Amino acid sequence: MNEKTEMMADMVKNLAVLLTEQNREMTMEEALATVFNSETYRKVIDERTHFYYQSYYYVFAFLKEELTKGKFE
Repeated sequence: MNEKTEMMADMVKNLAVLLTEQNREMTMEEALATVFNSETYRKVIDERTHFYYQSYYYVFAFLKEELTKGKFE
């Protein structure tokens, strides 16, 4: 696994962890499915956006907004 791929995987894992911390009823599997099916995930894996270089909390703010508003801004 190269460094970029590893950073992307870490970002996905940490976003899922943050989701489960905010919603104690959500399982890790549900959190991962939420992340994988989000526009935020598509931004994380797009090397042009460099989202995988950002803080987990910064990217999580985008995911929360997407989940709340139903869109990515």
